[in-house]
Amino acid sequence: MTDQDRSVWPLALAVRWAGRLLCWALGAGMATAAVGLAVAPRASWWPTLWPLPWYVTAASALLWAVLRAREKYVLSGGGDDDPQTDEEVYAEWDQAA
Repeated sequence: MTDQDRSVWPLALAVRWAGRLLCWALGAGMATAAVGLAVAPRASWWPTLWPLPWYVTAASALLWAVLRAREKYVLSGGGDDDPQTDEEVYAEWDQAA
């Protein structure tokens, strides 16, 4: 395992958990919306409960996007390399062919 792999592992784990939170919150939001439509609960706490998963979905989507962007930045070497121009890429393709 290289040093870069060790530095990315906690970040990759955080990205994975943020993605799981996003999926579960989205599922819970859909379930509460379905219950609201099908059953129409009249409990006093229901208007507070049913939008909660949607707020968590939005927050976890933002968290996942930020963590994933950071993970990609770390994996790319920190962005120190200059991006190649199209001509340089085509020249490498010609050389490989």
